[in-house]
Amino acid sequence: MQAKGRAAERGPFRVEHVRSGDPYELSNGHPVYCAPTGGRGSGPHHLGSSVVGWDPAVREAGVDTGYALDGGTLRAPDVAVGNVPDKPGWVKGVPELAIEYADVGQDEEKLQEKIADLLAAGTKVLWVVRLSGPRRVEVHEPRRKVRVVLPGQLLSAPGILKNAIRVEALYERSEAEKTLLTNLLQRQGYEDLEAVLAAGREEGREEGREEGREEGREEGREEGILEGKRAALKRVLDRRGLRLTRTAAAKIASCKSERDLDGWLDRALVASTTAEVFKRGGR
Repeated sequence: MQAKGRAAERGPFRVEHVRSGDPYELSNGHPVYCAPTGGRGSGPHHLGSSVVGWDPAVREAGVDTGYALDGGTLRAPDVAVGNVPDKPGWVKGVPELAIEYADVGQDEEKLQEKIADLLAAGTKVLWVVRLSGPRRVEVHEPRRKVRVVLPGQLLSAPGILKNAIRVEALYERSEAEKTLLTNLLQRQGYEDLEAVLAAGREEGREEGREEGREEGREEGREEGILEGKRAALKRVLDRRGLRLTRTAAAKIASCKSERDLDGWLDRALVASTTAEVFKRGGR
C-alpha cells in the first residue's frame, strides 16, 4: 500500500536536482537512496557487464548508467544494454536489457519499484541476480509472469543478445571467462576457440602440402595451431584495450609453447595491464 500511495503522490524532486555521483535515484519525484555495493556484489557487477557487453549483437552497454525516464524519475540499473550513448548527462529513455544484483540487506520494496519504473518506461527484459540464498536469476518482462532461471540453465534475450548465457556467467569468474572469450572471438568472425584452432590447422596443412613432405606437413599443423592461439591472444588484448608493446609482441611471436599461450590468453581476459598477462611467463 505504501508503494501505491507514493506512486500516486508526486514528490518535489526533479531529475536536474540529482548530480552525477549522488547516491540517489528518483521515482516519481521521490528520492531513493542507493547504498554502496558490498564486496560480494561488486565482482559480479563487473563480470555481468563484461559478459553481456561483449555479446556480438551488443553495440552499447554501461554500468550504473542514469536514465531520465521522465522529469521526476531517474533510474540507474547495475548493468544496462542498449541506449548507452557516449554523451555527458543523464540518458533519455531506457536500456533494452537491465540487470540488477540483489544481496543481503536488499530493500525489496525499492527493488520492485525500480523494476516497475523501468518496465513501464520501455525496458524489454530485466534480470535480477540473487546473490543471497540459492543462486538464481528472476526474469521480468512487461505483461508477463516472473520466471526463475537456476544455475545450469540458460538466459536469453532475443533481439538484444546473440548468445544465450548460463546463469553462472553473471557471477562466477570461470564461467564468465568462457562466455567472454566466445563473445570476443565471434566479434572477430570466429564462432569459438575451436574455429580459431581449426583455421590454424588448415593453414598448417596448406603449408605442409606446399613443402610436399610429411615432416613439413606436421610442422605446419603444429605451427598453425600456435599461430591460431597467437592471433586469439592478440585480439583479446586489443579488444580489452591492453597495449601490445614491442616486447609483448615479440614474446607472442616467438612462443612455441601451447601451454604458455593458453596461460597468457586466460590472463588476458581478466588482467588490468599487459604486464600482468606475461608475468612469470606461461600459467
